[in-house]
Amino acid sequence: MILIKTIIKVLFCVTLAVSIASCATTQPPRSAEQVAADKQLADAVALKLSEDPNIYAVHIDVSARGGVVTLSGYVFESNDLFAAPQLAAKVPGVTSVVNQLTLEIMGRGGRR
Repeated sequence: MILIKTIIKVLFCVTLAVSIASCATTQPPRSAEQVAADKQLADAVALKLSEDPNIYAVHIDVSARGGVVTLSGYVFESNDLFAAPQLAAKVPGVTSVVNQLTLEIMGRGGRR
């Protein structure tokens, strides 16, 4: 009987923890205007990166949400790992940059 009560308590605690965690990570829905503004900001950052002659940005993906820009994908030069986020941060409307870029060296991936 004690074992059953303990199992029920554990299951309840796990269910409660999962419920709380899912609520904490759920973001509110965005309006069409917010989605459009995020796309416009991501496009502006992508354009700025592609126009810079010192950054090979072909494999850099840009996304934005509420002013926070995320750079993902990969680069071939270690300088690009640092230059791309710095350049992205200078685009009007960018409040912060999340750098998820990976350095590809001779076809092998590595992290920054």
